[in-house]
Amino acid sequence: MRALLLRVSDRMFPHGRNTFGAVPALLVLLTVVTGIVDAVSYLGLGHVFVANMTGNVVFLGFATAGAGGLSAWASALAIGAFVLGAWSTGRLHLRAPDPRHVLVRATAGHAVLVAAAVAVAGTAGRHGTVARAVLIALLAGGMGLQNAAVRKLAVPEMGTTVVLTSTLTGMAADTPGLALLRRLCSVAAMIVGAVFGGLLHLHAGPVSALGLALVPLVVVAVVAAAPPAETP
Repeated sequence: MRALLLRVSDRMFPHGRNTFGAVPALLVLLTVVTGIVDAVSYLGLGHVFVANMTGNVVFLGFATAGAGGLSAWASALAIGAFVLGAWSTGRLHLRAPDPRHVLVRATAGHAVLVAAAVAVAGTAGRHGTVARAVLIALLAGGMGLQNAAVRKLAVPEMGTTVVLTSTLTGMAADTPGLALLRRLCSVAAMIVGAVFGGLLHLHAGPVSALGLALVPLVVVAVVAAAPPAETP
């Protein structure tokens, strides 16, 4: 698996220019997770995002203005949990400055939070106010962990796995090249995550969709934790 992800990552950069190992491909997998969890939260938790905080800030403004169908407390909770997750990753970075170690720990923590969300959705459901609040907090906290860890890695054109505004801007404004390929991979990954997350949530329920999100999280944590292969 690691060798395959490394080959995929190498193809995203000019020959010999990939200094990030398998990380670029891992970030694509994390972007798939973003699409899945935002599909679950928006479709099932009352029009709130757990990854896209720009959307939540706007929703918070709309709800405060009295718009129907939006919840000010849900958007505020998601923002707060996301910030707390990002803050936690920042503390991890202070203790373990290697950003790849931070990625492993943050992704493992994210997987634990998503697993807890699966347990909550499977036992308490998602319609009660308390269950809904717990699910929002768990999922948004995990996305905060993820986004802060990815930011520390600073892979060009893949600096975030939760927002595509700058990615789309770069695709339109910059000279085509392999940077365009990295951006296209990010866009495609989020669409794939949103499609499969939406399909599973609508036809099988949130437990199945969140269970799917666990798969790439586990893959990323395991591959990122493996020692780099020695070059002969």
